[in-house]
Amino acid sequence: MSTIVHFEIHIDPAKLGEAPRVLRETLAATRAWPGNEGLEVLTDNADPCHIVVVEKWSSTQAHDSYSEWRTTPAGKNDLGTILAAPPALQRYSNATPLGI
Repeated sequence: MSTIVHFEIHIDPAKLGEAPRVLRETLAATRAWPGNEGLEVLTDNADPCHIVVVEKWSSTQAHDSYSEWRTTPAGKNDLGTILAAPPALQRYSNATPLGI
C-alpha cells in the first residue's frame, strides 16, 4: 500500500536565500531513494518560509528505511541549518476504504 508523507518545515527568514540550494541537495537524495515515487514542494502563498514537501512512497517500510538512513552519517544533510523550528511529519495511507 502506498504512503503519502507531508514533511512540513519553517525556514529561518534569515536563511531563506540559502533554502533553494539546501532543499535541492536534500530532496535529490530523497527522490533517488528506493521506493520514492515522487515528491512536490509546496510553498505557502502567505509565508514563503513555510514549506510542505509532499512525498509519495511505495510503502511505509520504504519511508521507514529512508528515515533510518537520514540518521546515519551517509544520510546527513544541511536542512537543519536553515530551519526556524523542528520539522513536522505526517504519514497517510488509504487504509480506510471509503468506496468513492
